Amino acid sequence: MAATQSRSLAAGFQGRMPTGGKQLKRILVVDDDPDLCTVLNDLLSAEYSVTTLQTGLDALWELQRQPYDLVLLDIWMPRLNGLELLAELRSRQIPVKVIIMTGDNTPELVLRAVREQAFHYLTKPFKPQELLELVRGALAAAPEPAPIEVLSARRDWVELLVPCDLTVANRLQSFLEQLETDLSPDVRQSVGEAFREILLNAIEWGGKLEPNRKVRIAYLRAKRMLLYRIADPGPGFRFADLNHAALANPPDQPFQHAAARAAKGLRDGGFGILLARAKVDELLYNEAQNEVVLVKYLDEPRT
Repeated sequence: MAATQSRSLAAGFQGRMPTGGKQLKRILVVDDDPDLCTVLNDLLSAEYSVTTLQTGLDALWELQRQPYDLVLLDIWMPRLNGLELLAELRSRQIPVKVIIMTGDNTPELVLRAVREQAFHYLTKPFKPQELLELVRGALAAAPEPAPIEVLSARRDWVELLVPCDLTVANRLQSFLEQLETDLSPDVRQSVGEAFREILLNAIEWGGKLEPNRKVRIAYLRAKRMLLYRIADPGPGFRFADLNHAALANPPDQPFQHAAARAAKGLRDGGFGILLARAKVDELLYNEAQNEVVLVKYLDEPRT
């Protein structure tokens, strides 16, 4: 699989030109596959200053010696694996974003990566453009992203406290998708889109985009059901009061909300709720409407 990944990335590298005239962001690639290290260096060095290493211990020494903006980190390496390195970085308070790269996406590893504050999770094999977009997004994010707090990391019951920051939605979705790899691509996509829309609403409407406020998320997986529970820190709302939302529009004027939304400088929360309703089997709100449960019934029982 490593050789296949190297050839795929090498193909995507063709035709790239070096960037000059500015100080480049610094990326450390840590993977025990020398061919993959070479290809990643070729792919990224047109835009960034890249260093490659093949053991976790060498990476730990290097990160203590000088700062980096981003680490691309494999999990299974000799002497010190990627998750152990992540834990060491946290304990030594070395501030650097880390993207996990691995072909091993078992729930236990994914949840440990979340607990150790990995910035993102990328499953091998991946496409060159996918990696480049992820790297650019990570480097554009705040230098020290607000942490995701893990309250429960059981395989069938994951519970998190996440800061009300829009960049967290993409990060969180990348982790949770790894817990659903046994589902069909269509189900995984529909549930992921619904979850993302409700989470964005909770962060923006309930949390007011204030990172010190938290959204509580629970992921529960039963044999024939997948359930997300999302509770925001806001006081709740009534759908009838959302004059700027798609939910409040008359059927013959489906886009009436757009002008009101633009005037408020807001994302369309009502449209997001409509989309979520279409993607899952049930969407349940509490009385205050600051807590929602998304339910997706599964055709095949989980083994």
